[in-house]
Amino acid sequence: MNTLSMAVTPAPLAPKAIFGLLADGVRELRLTRFTGLAYGLVFVLMGQAILTMYAQVWQLTMGLTAGFFLMGPFVCCGIYDLSRQHALGQPVSLRKSLTSWSRNWRSIAFFAAILTFLMIVWARVSVVLFALFATHDYVDVSSMLMKIASSANLPFLMVWSGVGFVFASLVFAISVVSMPMMLDRDADTIEAIAASALVLWQNPLAMLTWALLIVLLIGASLVFFLPALAVTAPLVGHATWKVYKALVPPAGPATTNS
Repeated sequence: MNTLSMAVTPAPLAPKAIFGLLADGVRELRLTRFTGLAYGLVFVLMGQAILTMYAQVWQLTMGLTAGFFLMGPFVCCGIYDLSRQHALGQPVSLRKSLTSWSRNWRSIAFFAAILTFLMIVWARVSVVLFALFATHDYVDVSSMLMKIASSANLPFLMVWSGVGFVFASLVFAISVVSMPMMLDRDADTIEAIAASALVLWQNPLAMLTWALLIVLLIGASLVFFLPALAVTAPLVGHATWKVYKALVPPAGPATTNS
């Protein structure tokens, strides 16, 4: 079994360099012949699921929306593999990317379980916060956004935003480079999570910039024009691969244990 060194020293990255990596993600989307748009359509369907859930049980909408962001790194697994195929000079294959998780399925499955657990916890916390603080029933999405932002719901908005920030920060800290690293070098889950946390610790301003760009691209698509996710989601996925390559140095020689 291959064992990777646990010592990962992230490269320094200036906040402004994130914009260059995002531009690299745009080029990667084109160079991979826009194959990632197939995964973008999956994100569109997920967004539609959020709207459908809102129409049925609006109290679960915030939790499901948070889950959308929490599970994003796992759903992007195939997009990362498209970038990996291109980097290795291989023909870009959607079919191969669909099973990319199988190369390191134990670690990826464990990581997915961690994200799923956090998603479930946040969904439950969100429902409780709605029950304790929200003061209105919301008929449609625009009504929800207007009334949540009203002064009557200020306590709810403050508490929900604060708790949501804690959850989002935790998930971002463990997932900045985790999935690309597990795909790229067969890293185990704990090693990948540790590398992500170290990346965030040593490059806080760059990672804050990256987090804000993700929220802006994905959040704006969700709120203003859902079909845009077909493009913005794979764009973020390809750019995440570029961020990973810029921050995590190449793996050293692996040792073999019998």
